[in-house]
Formats: sequence, structure tokens, C-alpha cells
Amino acid sequence: MLQTAYIRENKELVIERLKKRNIDANQIVNDILALDEKRKKTQQDLDALLAESNQIAKQIGDLFKSGKAAEANELKEKTTQIKEQSNTLKEEQNQINNDLMQLLYQVPNVPNEIVPAGKSDADNEIVFSEGNVPTLHEGALSHWDLAKKYDLIDFELGVKITGAGFPVYKGQGARLQRALITFFLDEAVKSGYQEIIPPLMINEASGYGTGQLPDKEGQMYYMQADDLYMIPTAEVPITNLYRDVILKTDELPIKNVGYTPCFRREAGSYGKDVRGLNRLHQFDKVEIVQIQHPDQSYQTLDDMVSHVKGLLNKLGLPYRVSKLCGGDLGFTSALTYDMEVYSAAQEKWLEVSSISNFETFQANRLKCRFKDENGKTQLVHTLNGSALALPRIVASLLENNQTPEGIKIPEVLVPYTGFDMIK
Repeated sequence: MLQTAYIRENKELVIERLKKRNIDANQIVNDILALDEKRKKTQQDLDALLAESNQIAKQIGDLFKSGKAAEANELKEKTTQIKEQSNTLKEEQNQINNDLMQLLYQVPNVPNEIVPAGKSDADNEIVFSEGNVPTLHEGALSHWDLAKKYDLIDFELGVKITGAGFPVYKGQGARLQRALITFFLDEAVKSGYQEIIPPLMINEASGYGTGQLPDKEGQMYYMQADDLYMIPTAEVPITNLYRDVILKTDELPIKNVGYTPCFRREAGSYGKDVRGLNRLHQFDKVEIVQIQHPDQSYQTLDDMVSHVKGLLNKLGLPYRVSKLCGGDLGFTSALTYDMEVYSAAQEKWLEVSSISNFETFQANRLKCRFKDENGKTQLVHTLNGSALALPRIVASLLENNQTPEGIKIPEVLVPYTGFDMIK
């Protein structure tokens, strides 16, 4: 959430940068500033009434001491009127604060200056690519056909148990899944991340803290009886560890990694792009999260991108890095890089990671702050990235590494799987 003071001090910049998201923010920005002025005026009136009440209370005390009870009682009637006025103003102030908060919740993060303008993923900027697209043998199969041929993943059984988008991993498919999770966690721990096993359900405050609410409420699974949400990503519970926390400068950066299943309704998804592992309602992901000093956050973003590049290099997958345009940028992000791997059998690029700097947008909601060397309290910057999301990694590994004899396992995974070929 943007700070009102930031909007006031950078009004034109906010409006101009939000144009990169194809948003005309003039009206809502003016409404926010007008409400904020009204809030300040109401607070000034309240402060004035409080000062007057305190002054009258002193006068009443002095009058009683002087034996002037009648005059003192007259003033007491005035304090009753002031109290009524104060209560009315407090109610008005609460309504103003609520209206202001609802408006602020509607405004997405301001894109970084290097975010390209654009309307969709077609306008994203490719900034890096690595590896060669493999040439498959004649008769090569898609990953969903390979999963069936080698009895690795049963999509139909998942439909029977739950519904579409909830696959069942079996045998070597389950071993490969577990191997990837452990490999990703081990690599993150080697890079200085502390492993976290968070809850898989969050309360409303956590959803608002990282920006999933109210923006993506319809995409989350909600349990009404308990007023809890299934997590869409480990980012949410891990980042919320630091909600309402004041850190010391020497505690930064904080680096956490967590593996969790993720749950997303994916409402409105249909067609060929949802086949097999391409788009699921439940999937596994390893997430890296950093809480960083504002001066260091963009170097940290580059470091996190390099970390994910290293994982893809070790897996031997061809990949590319895209800088997201304003129209494709997530609601809470100031700058995002997407990592995409090439799926040879499908002949398409599949997103496997988004790595984002949210600057102070989440921290302002979370009230996650630090005290600098001068004792001044500031908001931290938060960052996160997938390292990595498993479904499309598995899809690409199966498709790209298939041979007439079977599916080769990347060398780096063999110590984790216990086999080097799926036959």
C-alpha cells in the first residue's frame, strides 16, 4: 500500500508511473489527497477541543478551590457539550480513515522507472537467455502423455479424488517431485537462506499484509467457518512473520526459504494452456523471501535473479528472463523479472518463477520497519521469488529430456532421485 505522504509529495510521479499500468489515477489520487486533508482538519478540530477541555477542567478546579461552585458547575455543562462534539468528530474521523484506507487498497504499487510500458505479456522485455532449444526425436510426447506412459502422474485419479487441477504423483514421478523440492531447498540454504516451514492457512490480516487481499480474494480458497484462506504461495505466511515488527539495521537482510503446497482457484482458466501440469489448483513451490534495507534492495533483486538462473543452469534447461511491462506487473510489485523455461514438446515458453521487489508497498501494510543508525524508524523493502515452482519445471524436464529409451534425469538430481533414467 502506498503511503499517503508519498502520494502527496510525489503526486505527478505517481500518476505518471501508474500510466505504465494503463491506469488513469488522477481521480483516485485526488480523492485520496482530499480525504487526507479532511482527516487532518478533523484531527486538528479534535486536538483543539481536547485543549479547550483541558483548559476548562483547570478552570473548574480553580473555581471550586475558590468556593465558586455555581460558576464551576456552569463550566461543567460546557465540558459535556465539548465531549459530545468530540464523540461526533471521532465517529467522523473513523469513517474518514476507513474510506481513505479503502481507496489506498485500490491503488497498485508504483512501477520502477525501468519498467517498460505495455499492456500484456506480449510487451515484456527479454533481457537474458541461456541454453539451446532441444531437438526431439520423432514421436516425442507431451509431458501429460509421458506421465501416463511411464505411470508418473495420474491426472484422472486426481479428478476422481478432488477435481481437475489436483494431480496424483506416483512412483518415480513422486520421487522426482521430492528430489526437486529438496534440491531447491538445499541450494537456497547454501546461499544463506534460513529454511521455514510455515502454516498452509492464513488469516485475513496476513492476506492484507502482503496484498493478496482485497486484490486477489476471488483467486484464493476460503474456509468461511474458520475465516481462513489457503495460501496461494509461501511468500504470504513467511513475509507475515515480520508483520508489526521493528528490526535493527544489523539484522538486515533477512533471508528465508520455504517449501509449501500452493492453492489457487485459477478462476476463468480454460483451454490448451491448462493441460497437464501447465496450470493447477494445487502445486508445490519453493519460495525465497528477503527483508532488506531500501538502499540495497535492487542489488538484492539482481542477486535473487542470479540464484534462480543458477538452479536452471544446473538442471540444464533452456530459459530466458523477461522484465515485465506495466500491464503485466503484479498489483504489489515495483519491478518483476519472470523466468521462463522452454517446453520442447509443447513448443512454448513456460513461466517457472517471478522475482519481485515490492519496495515499501508490502512493508507499509505489514508495518514492518527498522531503526537506522540515527534511531529513525523506516519501512523496509520486501522481495520474493519462486526458486522454483515445480509443475512446469517437471513438465519441461520430462519433455526436453525424453529419448527413445526413456527420460534422462539431470545429473545434479541423481543423488536425490536415486536413478538416472525413467524407463
